[in-house]
Amino acid sequence: MTESLRVGVIGVGHLGRHHARLYHALSGVSLVGIVDTNLSAGTMIGHDLGVPYFENLADLLPLVDAVSVAVPTSAHYSVVTSCLTHGCHVLVEKPITSHVWEGEELVKLAQSMGKILHVGHIERFNPIVECVRPLIQNPGFIECHRLSPFQPRGTDVDVVRDLMIHDIDLLLSLGLGPIQEVEARGLPVFTVHPDIANVRILFESGCLANLTASRISTGRLRKIRLYQPNRYISVDFGVKEAVIHTRKGGDGDPIDVDYQHIKREDGDSLTRELECFIQTVSGSHLHLGVSGEEGVEALRVATQVVSLIQQHMPSRSS
Repeated sequence: MTESLRVGVIGVGHLGRHHARLYHALSGVSLVGIVDTNLSAGTMIGHDLGVPYFENLADLLPLVDAVSVAVPTSAHYSVVTSCLTHGCHVLVEKPITSHVWEGEELVKLAQSMGKILHVGHIERFNPIVECVRPLIQNPGFIECHRLSPFQPRGTDVDVVRDLMIHDIDLLLSLGLGPIQEVEARGLPVFTVHPDIANVRILFESGCLANLTASRISTGRLRKIRLYQPNRYISVDFGVKEAVIHTRKGGDGDPIDVDYQHIKREDGDSLTRELECFIQTVSGSHLHLGVSGEEGVEALRVATQVVSLIQQHMPSRSS
């Protein structure tokens, strides 16, 4: 019988507790333990799942083959470095690190240790994305909207690296080619970092992408709209629905538009992401997850966006 892969979760806050819960339920996986600096939260979740809680990372690492890291972004570099150095495969929540150079160092370390390093860009695993991806061919214009109400968690980074980076990663995964030009504006409202941002990205292919992200909205919205010759695709990530309008016939024919509605009710994005990580670590699948290199590229673009926003940001009143 094949032995179960021993995994641990480092950081069991808003996201990490779901990592732990899903690992505990996955076949072929043994959740060995969890780590968190919050004693009461860690003890409670460990008790609920029936697994050990460790206050210190060093006590968990010798016991596991792979880990999920869901600590605040500012701690990603130091925690992931420790995990890779101890010979663990790592899935780290997005963004990969606070700074590009840190992400590059983690990629090099993972390569030198022969370990898998995946980054948690969860929208890639949304089942509706898998449905529409084959239909996306040479888009000329793309709109992305990612809005959510204000929540104190995640405010150690700006809205670009907190929310918009999901859409940046998706755009980079579409094979649109190198970026030619970036324009960006944003504003801090409740925090010291930009809480709302609008970005215009022009690719060398000619595709123009307009991205808006806000974490101070009254409701939630996660949509992407893609326009290409003879086809318009609208995707709602939240409800896993897509609407595809396709023109039938050629340019000389009467305009006849076919309408298609797709809804995917099966598949949880985080479960699919964790399964991909585990399968890659076990060697049954390769390169299906978001690699460390891809995580660095998304962060590189996000960092450029933040820099441009800061150049044009008005002074904050006292």
